[in-house]
Amino acid sequence: MFGLFKKTSELEKLQKHYEKLMADWHKLSTTNRAESDKKYAEAQKILDQIEVLKPE
Repeated sequence: MFGLFKKTSELEKLQKHYEKLMADWHKLSTTNRAESDKKYAEAQKILDQIEVLKPE
């Protein structure tokens, strides 16, 4: 309940977006290889951004 008004950080937003892209990539991998590759490339860009923001 106390997390109701908690703002999500940029890192959390990117991680959720990455997870969604990877799920889409997995679904498309069996039906449309070209679109699957595009989703994977986009997910990799998001992963690079996550690596930059992630504390070591």
